[in-house]
Amino acid sequence: MIYGTPTARRRDAQRNRAAILEAASEVLARDEPGALMPEIARRAGVGQATLYRHFPDRTALTAAVLGYQMERLETRIAAHSTEPAGLRTLLREVLHSLIGMRGVVRLARRFDLATQQRYMRRLVTAFTVPLRRARDHGHVRADLTPDDLVLLFTMVQSVSEATADVAAAHTAADRAVDLVLDGVFLPD
Repeated sequence: MIYGTPTARRRDAQRNRAAILEAASEVLARDEPGALMPEIARRAGVGQATLYRHFPDRTALTAAVLGYQMERLETRIAAHSTEPAGLRTLLREVLHSLIGMRGVVRLARRFDLATQQRYMRRLVTAFTVPLRRARDHGHVRADLTPDDLVLLFTMVQSVSEATADVAAAHTAADRAVDLVLDGVFLPD
């Protein structure tokens, strides 16, 4: 910080942070109790001191991973928000990413309720415009609201966590995604 003005992160620090977030996304998503900080540092190609300089603990790292994944999702949704028929594909991708990130979702449940609600609100807000466009063009039920998405996300996530067997959880969640989307979207 120079004279009270925050300075931009150095390029290597930015690169390290991005590598850590990518590695942490993979490791924490596995939903294994042994997802440790040293493994994340190793996968990111940084030392543990660098990892802890960016993220002092797993909670801070989990929050950063959620923020990182939300940014990626918001960018994807914004890029396709003008395609009303594309909402089904976007929702399918998000629901499948919830299944794939069930370890991160479990860690996020340890956050206080206000923080959890903030992340969910951010997710719903990202879908508000595409949902309205899809509804206006007759692709989804007329009574579907952005808040109904919370119910969809919760239902699919619950199915994916119903068993410790990851393969069975994915199979059941895939079926749940199909059933949920068939209930939301109108036939062509």
